[in-house]
Amino acid sequence: MSTAPPAPRVIAVVGPTAAGKSDLGVFLAQRLGGEIVNADSMQLYQGMDIGTAKLTPAERGGVPHHLLDIWNVTVTASVAEYQRLARARIDALLAEGRWPILVGGSGLYVRGAVDNLEFPGTDPEVRARLEEELTLRGSGALHARLAVADPEAALAILPSNGRRIVRALEVIEITGKPFTANLPGHDSVYDTIQIGVDVPRPELDERIARRVDRMWEAGLVDEVSALEARGLREGRTASRALGYQQVLAALAGECTDEEARAETVRATKRFARRQDSWFRRDPRVHWLKGGAADLTELPELALSFVERPVTA
Repeated sequence: MSTAPPAPRVIAVVGPTAAGKSDLGVFLAQRLGGEIVNADSMQLYQGMDIGTAKLTPAERGGVPHHLLDIWNVTVTASVAEYQRLARARIDALLAEGRWPILVGGSGLYVRGAVDNLEFPGTDPEVRARLEEELTLRGSGALHARLAVADPEAALAILPSNGRRIVRALEVIEITGKPFTANLPGHDSVYDTIQIGVDVPRPELDERIARRVDRMWEAGLVDEVSALEARGLREGRTASRALGYQQVLAALAGECTDEEARAETVRATKRFARRQDSWFRRDPRVHWLKGGAADLTELPELALSFVERPVTA
């Protein structure tokens, strides 16, 4: 007696940068008849290909990828807008009997897509005051304040990301609660399977260093130069992306090319640790080994995990 295939559910492939999420997502989509929904905040931007390790059309293996290249680099990112777009695509795929496979390491974007998450409003006066302070004192000073007010938020937000720091401090001031206290419990709006790709830290650091070297060899500096002509430097979100921020500094004569490359490696390693800490706090993430010794087994292990019957 044959067993009916499982009904499509949402799969979220998460974990730190360079862990191998994109390739695993493509494998699962090919085997399940699914489509990829991007959950990397910087891959939303047009032309930011090399520095975000965006899969090329050939590397996508014929699998449709959604929410890539939807914003110009001058657009300020909005998690609320991403939530609207991601849920519309997820709903459409489920209605078609397809598996939506969310892939990315932007933790708040993943939660925005699949969790019962509502975003507090804004206060123009508070926002303007914080943005003025950001201009005068810099993102580091505001991040230090955030670390006191909400250590968990400070862990999740890079010290260089002034826009997100301002938003977190604004929410704290408006609501009187820590920014992360406004995040609900782990309450999904979809039947979601979350798979975390776990790579040993020393190996992940090596992968990051090699990836940055490949980005430089592939022409990241030329990519940033072309995007600068399209307004990248004025983009409040895109200009802070790892690699892009460092190359912009080199192009402005603030550091050498080699210094920019080295800082990109250091900053990406720090960011990977933050990503890992964020996803480790979610008890719904099922971690699978993704180190070099596990690569041959990881895809089939993930597939067998996804295909398990749903139990009450």
